[in-house]
Amino acid sequence: MDFVIRNLREDVEDAAPKFGMDETGEARFASGDLGLDESGVSLQRLRPDATQPFGHRHARQEELYVVVAGAGRVKLDDEIRDVRAWDAIRVAPSVVRAFSAGPHGLEFVAFGAPAVESAAADVEMLPGWWDGA
Repeated sequence: MDFVIRNLREDVEDAAPKFGMDETGEARFASGDLGLDESGVSLQRLRPDATQPFGHRHARQEELYVVVAGAGRVKLDDEIRDVRAWDAIRVAPSVVRAFSAGPHGLEFVAFGAPAVESAAADVEMLPGWWDGA
């Protein structure tokens, strides 16, 4: 089939509970559900005042985040910036990044490219990276 339609909230499994992060929010990785070959996409939702429990960076994958609801902050290496609905944030692969929600929560869509053979091999997770900020 040359097209696929999936609802990110209803049709894509929430992976947050698998990683012990269901108290923080939701993480719906839709690349497989959409049959993507050249890119990736996910819906991320943080509960009010929640901060992602890790930072991460990539070996190859550039990411674009679009805030679709709420507001909060993003930490990019050592810089913290406020973000709100309809802000677009482009992040180079080597930049460590993490999000923190404001009092009304934060919802964003993340797009990644190019596609990588192994997502696990491309990403470096840094647990507790935003602690104390």
